Amino acid sequence: MSVTSVAEKWVDEAAALTRPSTVVWCDGSQPEYDALVEAMLRDGTLLPLNPRTYPHCYLHRSHPQDVARTEQLTFICTREREDAGPTNNWMAPAEAKAKAGALFRGSMRGRTMYAIPYLMGPAGSPMSRVGLMVTDSAYVVASMHIMTRVGRTAIQHMRGDDDFVAGLHSLGDLSPERRLILHFPEEKLIWSVGSGYGGNALLGKKCHALRIASSQARREGWLAEHMLIIGVEDPEGRVTYLAGAMPSASGKTNLAMVVSHLPGWRAWTLGDDIAWMWVDAQGQLRAINPERGFFGVAPNTSPTTNPNGATMVRANTIFTNVALTPAGEPWWEGLTGEAPAGL
Repeated sequence: MSVTSVAEKWVDEAAALTRPSTVVWCDGSQPEYDALVEAMLRDGTLLPLNPRTYPHCYLHRSHPQDVARTEQLTFICTREREDAGPTNNWMAPAEAKAKAGALFRGSMRGRTMYAIPYLMGPAGSPMSRVGLMVTDSAYVVASMHIMTRVGRTAIQHMRGDDDFVAGLHSLGDLSPERRLILHFPEEKLIWSVGSGYGGNALLGKKCHALRIASSQARREGWLAEHMLIIGVEDPEGRVTYLAGAMPSASGKTNLAMVVSHLPGWRAWTLGDDIAWMWVDAQGQLRAINPERGFFGVAPNTSPTTNPNGATMVRANTIFTNVALTPAGEPWWEGLTGEAPAGL
């Protein structure tokens, strides 16, 4: 796998700031993922779940002070305050880099830096975009394997030497007092330090696919929206695709994974969270789901509220901060009517 000189230079600069003991370029292969999981099982980062009922599933527990997105520490760092939007926190780029730079300096000493070239969107789509993220968290690397397309396919989709969103992430010391999530839309740059929780650390998720992408989309003439995408086929075989905008925690994922009970009708999930949309040369509205996997909040997800989702997570899933039953199975509020004994 070859990368551009611009990408290599950016990773070298990130390493010079954070001072890792070694740098590993990720190739996105199954052996790479398996090796990451095995290493995390050995050091306790992951716990194995019941291999019979939850094959290839694991439990990750983040630090007790690092269990949710930290919106109050999340900033849009545009040159002009008004360009950050009316509902976002703003910080001047120079101030943001000075504050976070001090936290990043030497933050990876004794650790491995993983360089992750990743593709947001399906391979071959004209709307797919490339990211290049570095991190010192093996959990983040494994999760990016699930959520994006990692490795050579990302490099092949670059439209130029500098055609990537750059993301610098370090666990730091996980202190809330030394935690920042920063977005620099004009530079296509993300900095996140002091958190290992998925929403703050998986930079392809909200950071890239929604925040940076919405700015990139405005420049390039498309839209990045907080929307589900589903397909519906009627009894005559006509297929209609629907996109819908709903706020977080309102049932968007449950609706996206709807199961049709109408005779002759079929429904399927294309995306449950983010849609990238554009109008093609023929005037047709198109959309893709930029994510490869699913990242969701578990409470009140059950075979009753979301049968597709409940079935999906029974294999090849990394659970975070859920309870563990004596049978080695995950449990969360709303999965069953009563909590199992022995939690």
